[in-house]
Amino acid sequence: MKAYPLESITIEEAKKFQFKLIDTITKHFHGEEILSLGDLGVVQGLNKPTTTLKVEKVLADFFQVEAAVLVRGAGTAAIRWGLYSMIKPGQTILVHEAPIYPTTMVTIESMGLNIVKADFNNSVEIKKALEENKIDGVLIQYTRQKIDDCYDMKEVVEVIKKQDENMPIITDDNYAVMKVENIGVQCGADLSAFSMFKLLGPEGIGCVVGKKEYIEKIIKSNYSGGGQVQGHEAMEVLRGLTYAPVALAIQAEVNDELVNRLNSGEIKEVKNAFLANAQSKVLLVEFEKPIARELLKYAEKLGAAPNPVGAESKYEFVPMFYRVSGTFRAADPTLEERMIRINPMRAGAHTIIRILKEAIEQLS
Repeated sequence: MKAYPLESITIEEAKKFQFKLIDTITKHFHGEEILSLGDLGVVQGLNKPTTTLKVEKVLADFFQVEAAVLVRGAGTAAIRWGLYSMIKPGQTILVHEAPIYPTTMVTIESMGLNIVKADFNNSVEIKKALEENKIDGVLIQYTRQKIDDCYDMKEVVEVIKKQDENMPIITDDNYAVMKVENIGVQCGADLSAFSMFKLLGPEGIGCVVGKKEYIEKIIKSNYSGGGQVQGHEAMEVLRGLTYAPVALAIQAEVNDELVNRLNSGEIKEVKNAFLANAQSKVLLVEFEKPIARELLKYAEKLGAAPNPVGAESKYEFVPMFYRVSGTFRAADPTLEERMIRINPMRAGAHTIIRILKEAIEQLS
């Protein structure tokens, strides 16, 4: 089985992200403001807390885009608001030839959008879809939707923009932000949408960054006081984002070590181990025998998290041992019996190897 995971930034590159973010914060906040929880309510003239506006300006500067907005509803709402800002109900959207993420599908259906699919792994197919259909916008998911996905975000955006430079493109950057060198808007897309909960931030807060014309429409439409992200939540976004890149780079480094150790035969019951984005970048471990289901029960008793919370949220620090994704099960139903996925979270390779060994021992 061949997978093409996204290339993670190194720890040195992650440190540069952290330092850049801190430098950007100091350009927008006084020291006393940083040591506060921020203000509340709809400040006259802004219709949101002053702190929230400042955090949004930090995010826009950090990602080198025209504007940014924090929204309620995590990554799902960020994508929803992004689609709403650039595509009208009943219009047609181009997506990858793959299962659409369920919560994104809810938005597409609720807007009555028509769907045209093309294989984003094939530039010829993308061009063909744009030529043969009246496409009003494009949604690209950064992380992999199928086992064999290998498309490069920048290349896909370039193919689309070369065909129609005015074509609105929104990218779903969940599980990619602070892990890859450039997010969707930095690859030429018009908007990027993602969850801050997946970046050690507060529950339920999403972010949309990109072109000012679309961001302003989101802000204008989301004017309710109860819909505003409050100052203390916005500050929590910054605090989490500060620590996310290095933590995620260490996680990627541990994944690489695990692949090497498991494929070298350190645990004889392991047949194969490889990395895949499903959705988050995880370690997939295939066993010689169908022991996956039972092993997961023992792993939980040994301290491994049995399921995700926000998939890399601030609450997830022990390694997660979980069943393979629905996409993988659909491709091969037998995988559920002989394969698991592991996300190291904040754990080292030693802990994961130990839990695997002890779980297998208890099984036998």
